[in-house]
Amino acid sequence: MITIEEGSGNVYADLGAADADEMLIKARLAAKITEIIRQHGWTQQKAADILGISQPKLSNMMRGHFRGISEARMLEYLTRLGRRVQIVVGPASSTDHTGSVEVVFA
Repeated sequence: MITIEEGSGNVYADLGAADADEMLIKARLAAKITEIIRQHGWTQQKAADILGISQPKLSNMMRGHFRGISEARMLEYLTRLGRRVQIVVGPASSTDHTGSVEVVFA
């Protein structure tokens, strides 16, 4: 019999990664960067030139290998791709005063 277990919504947490929240944010940012590049129809080399990184580094990021790239750097890439990035800090929504980080694309 196959047992199906509902995921948490964060595959990295489900796999037990210590930095699961950070990895999920990076994955979403990398996916958006990839989406923008593909929408423009750019080659990886042209996109890498725009972002100011090497083509192999961009290729790795687009394939989900982004451990060596900071969230701040990925936000910078989005601005270089013509996106406006806003960081909003607000109160925690829970009563236990635990905050959270979320990426929302408009």
